[in-house]
Amino acid sequence: MNTSNEILQLFNQYLDRQPYDRRPQSLYEPIKYVLSLGGKRIRPVLMLLSYELFRDNPESILPQACALETYHNYTLLHDDLMDNADLRRGNATVHQRWDANTAILSGDSMLVLAYERMAQCDAAKLPQVMSLFTETALEIGEGQQYDMDFEHRNDVREEEYIEMIRLKTSVLLACATKMGALLADATERDAEMLYKFGEQFGLAFQLQDDYLDVYGDPAVFGKAIGGDITSNKKTFMLINALNRADEQQRKELLQWISATDFNRQEKIAAVTRLYNIIGVGQLAQDRMARYFDESLKYLDAVSVADERKEPLRRYAAEMMNRKS
Repeated sequence: MNTSNEILQLFNQYLDRQPYDRRPQSLYEPIKYVLSLGGKRIRPVLMLLSYELFRDNPESILPQACALETYHNYTLLHDDLMDNADLRRGNATVHQRWDANTAILSGDSMLVLAYERMAQCDAAKLPQVMSLFTETALEIGEGQQYDMDFEHRNDVREEEYIEMIRLKTSVLLACATKMGALLADATERDAEMLYKFGEQFGLAFQLQDDYLDVYGDPAVFGKAIGGDITSNKKTFMLINALNRADEQQRKELLQWISATDFNRQEKIAAVTRLYNIIGVGQLAQDRMARYFDESLKYLDAVSVADERKEPLRRYAAEMMNRKS
């Protein structure tokens, strides 16, 4: 069995070897670029570690792991364009380095490549694998639409937000863990337990992102904190602050949300101060701990020896202790 670091190295070596020799190169160069920017590779690592719960040859499913990472980065290409983001992992986004049309077309090609790579699995497993992948892709689009809809609302409920992040973020992590199980011929029950593990872990992971964007250390976080605050993004903390604030606190929050001309640092400081008073930072930490604990219960229920679960359990814990 491999450690998560060994799995990551195995995956990155495979990803780096992928040829992009079709023409025109101007279509594929942005794809190579965005996949070369690194990142945590959490989805392929989860898939490969889940596979290793049952089998010892993770290299056999590297094409499918590559498919998930390709798909994930396709969504980032389009997200960055929709958000008009300048940077991704400290580098220029595709629409900034090239242009918006290139981001759309190269992103679309990444989606096709993801399906091509996913389809390279054992023919007997193909129906299950493609059904899971397609359902996940549809759900992620639904989550993105909810996120866009929330931009125009100040009455978003916590349960609506949790469903949005389940769709936009969590289901792809759940897909990764279940996909690894399916490709390893796990039982239907074990595959479902791993899906629920990934789903609950994904909720904790996204809430941690919300938290770090406010309370993270910029030197470690890799980007300036407060981006969600300045863009009025409906996060777990903003939603709960609006719903739990007293009359004066809500009035101040709404003033900052509606402001079109403001000092960035002043807004971040003011909203963070309100978060501290209302207590939504601690609320987010408590909720992410609850989801993470719930995820481990599903991992415990998988019917393999505990020592085989240890690399996956340790990796999940490391991700929940991250600072970036």
